[in-house]
Formats: sequence, structure tokens, C-alpha cells
Amino acid sequence: QVQLVQSGGGLVQAGDSLRLSCAASTHIFSSYAMGWFRQAPEKEREYVAAITWTAGTTYYSDSVKGRFTISRDTAKNTLYLQMNSLKPDDTAVYYCAARVRPDYRDYHDPDGMHLWGQGALVTVSS
Repeated sequence: QVQLVQSGGGLVQAGDSLRLSCAASTHIFSSYAMGWFRQAPEKEREYVAAITWTAGTTYYSDSVKGRFTISRDTAKNTLYLQMNSLKPDDTAVYYCAARVRPDYRDYHDPDGMHLWGQGALVTVSS
């Protein structure tokens, strides 16, 4: 069974940059798309960005557009999230996710993702 293993995260100051990684344990040849979500304390899980695995088409939430970049390395089966100009409001646990079968739901819907990483805490101090 494919597993998603995250790395990265930590404590940074406002304006700093950070990169998250998400490595798949096996080749995701059937992955349709992957994405990043985040969950702040006492808030619902929020969509951040998504990328189609084959074409590399990217999508972003309005809150991170222009600051965050999602990318993937198909040879390494790894997903990345480059986060620049971080703000205290970006503080959350970040999760990577994969859609591995056809699903009618939009990429921003967490129920449309089928595999999840273990999460990585990102804390941005002011």
C-alpha cells in the first residue's frame, strides 16, 4: 500500500521561507493529483494547493497564491510545497494528500483525496 511520508516544517519568523516534502513509498503511477491542506487549531482542514501528477498543472487557494509554490518530482515520487513570505496566519499542521482513483470532487475538497501524509507543524512567529 502506498504511504505518504512528510518532512519539513518547523518554527520560522514572519517573512521567512520553508519547504515541505512528501515522499510516496512506491511509484504513484495511478495518482491523478496531489495536494496540500492545512489545519490550524480549532479550525477545519483548509485546501492550500494541488497539482495534477502527469501534466503538472497547479492550483492554489487565494490565501497562498503568489507566495506558495507546489511542485512534484515524478522520478522521485515526491511532492513539494515551497512557502515564501510566511505569515503568522499560515501557522498550521500541513498535510499532503493524493488522489489515486477517479473522483468527481474538486481538488480543494479533502474528501476527494484518498491518501494522507502524517502532517507537519509549521509555526510562524510575528
